[in-house]
Amino acid sequence: MVILWQILAQFIFRLTFGMAAAMAGLPAPLVASGYYRVQLWVLMGLSTVVSLAVYSNAEAFDRGLVGGWQMPFALGVAGTVLCYAGSVAWLYERRRAGIVLLGIISAVGLAAAIVDSSWLREVAGLAWWLRLADLASSGLLLGITLAAMLLGHWYLNTPTMQLAPLKRLVVAMLIAVAVRAGLCGLGLMLQCLSDVPADTSLWIFIAFRWLSGLLGAGLMGVLAWYTLQVPNTQSATGILYAGVILTFIGELMSQLLSASLRFPV
Repeated sequence: MVILWQILAQFIFRLTFGMAAAMAGLPAPLVASGYYRVQLWVLMGLSTVVSLAVYSNAEAFDRGLVGGWQMPFALGVAGTVLCYAGSVAWLYERRRAGIVLLGIISAVGLAAAIVDSSWLREVAGLAWWLRLADLASSGLLLGITLAAMLLGHWYLNTPTMQLAPLKRLVVAMLIAVAVRAGLCGLGLMLQCLSDVPADTSLWIFIAFRWLSGLLGAGLMGVLAWYTLQVPNTQSATGILYAGVILTFIGELMSQLLSASLRFPV
């Protein structure tokens, strides 16, 4: 139960980091401000949930984290407040302030994901840096994919919006998948060189993680890209919805597997 609560918090912190970064990287003049406002409400809800989860399981987090539960809790609360401030900025069309706040929210989410990591005191050297890169790349893949799917839905509200922002997110998603595949492939190779997992069931879950979270997500990104060339935003959004599900399954599986291994897979 302890590890499950920590993985839930870690997943939300990574998602917050990646989604805020993805939205901050969009060409704001080409995107309806309502998109930013509504998605910040989503992130505000997630930050509230993770803050309550950490607070209500403080003893469990104290046993698993280097700095205890206070830091992830405080950063979760800060994320909630910042998301509310960001939604207000976009409500009043303060685009520059909104982008700055998205950058801060992303940084807070990344910091929260780092302090919520038990590997900070369990690994060192190359494994430590790979874990850090794994955390950041996982958050970006999660956030970019979800941001792309939600932006696709927004074309139903604003059909005249240009396709350039959505295409940018789909390309970013494919790059994130490639980075994740390279990083997790390196981690799997190093894990096998140091200590080959003998459990057959573990290899089954590793294969499932790669098929869903990397190969499946990459395929959905390619299909979405070609669908946007038609263009058909509604079909592309449906494909991205499948991509979100595959990415979520793959990254959660990666977190569960990596918790018992030295290197991320």
